[in-house]
Amino acid sequence: MKIDQVEHFLLGNSYVVRLTTDTGISGIGTSACWGYPEAIRAIARVFKEYLIGQNPMRIEHHWQHLYRMAPFRGTALCGAVSAMDIALYDIKGKHFQVPVWELLGGNCRDKIRLHLLAGGPTPEKMYKNAKAAVAEGFTAIKFDPITGGYQNQAQSRIIQNAVEIVAAAREGAGPDVDLIVEVHRKLTPMVAVALGEALIPYHLYFMEDPIQIDTITTQAEIAKRIPVPLGNGERFTSIWEFRELLEHGGPQYVRPDIALAGGLTHCKKIAAIAESYHCAVVTHNFLSPLGTAASLHLDASIPNFITQEYSKNDESERNAVYKCAHKREGGYIPLPEAPGLGVELDDAKIPNTPFAPLTKVNTPRREDGSIAYAV
Repeated sequence: MKIDQVEHFLLGNSYVVRLTTDTGISGIGTSACWGYPEAIRAIARVFKEYLIGQNPMRIEHHWQHLYRMAPFRGTALCGAVSAMDIALYDIKGKHFQVPVWELLGGNCRDKIRLHLLAGGPTPEKMYKNAKAAVAEGFTAIKFDPITGGYQNQAQSRIIQNAVEIVAAAREGAGPDVDLIVEVHRKLTPMVAVALGEALIPYHLYFMEDPIQIDTITTQAEIAKRIPVPLGNGERFTSIWEFRELLEHGGPQYVRPDIALAGGLTHCKKIAAIAESYHCAVVTHNFLSPLGTAASLHLDASIPNFITQEYSKNDESERNAVYKCAHKREGGYIPLPEAPGLGVELDDAKIPNTPFAPLTKVNTPRREDGSIAYAV
């Protein structure tokens, strides 16, 4: 069996690849480098020259070749490698007629716990969203309590607004739901510490990415100083970054994205490194049902998985191009049983699925005209 065709798609907010073999089996993969999907496509077109004619079963070998074929690293490269890796696993699962989690060592659980992206810009809206999530069966929710205009607010105002939103979430969700606060890298270290101290009474599951991710050591150091559990890693791309983060003492939760941190091949290794530090895995994912599906297979196969990020946009008409075997039941997704990833592209809907990249975000500016920390 050889790879016979490599197709590239820009669908919705993502780059998607489809590899097809000379036996007619196809596999699809995606990248979570949502800021530069066109760059992923450009790299993937270079990968095509290598992939055509290759045996798709040699997944680790192909990962090593694609990652090391030139002396460059980073988000775009790893996003492209991730897409290919996911697609190769999809092919291999279909070839052996088993779900991908069987190829990863079998299942450690029978269903995948989800935390819903359920934020609200005001305490009133946050309360309602939290209450609705609980009524729907979710046992964990995630939200950003740092509201619009934060870049021009005094520290006391930032913290007061955040506390009010978190308090509303706790009131709406009750004591039996885990709260994850996502800060989106907006704060300076000292403001992050002060916010963590203010949120102690609300018993957070963890706070995520409070500061910019430009250095690994700074993120590790801040994890030692913030008095609530911390999660990091959604923008990381390699086992080496995660290892350094954990070696330097930080966080209690790691957040690899299957479609950015080297695909299933690499994220399985990241999970093992985290396990050696007694660190739980909370898979990052919000772009599409394809990314969700790939994540489910890792989640099922590792012992230190806790919860997976989930957006109800997966269930919207904008994602109808993905035909999924998995289906959410309340706050969980039952273990996928279909061969491969359990997702196919609906070719008839591809022409009608517009490319709408997320790169149109407005970078926040302070009142003096300078650039504030972007998400």
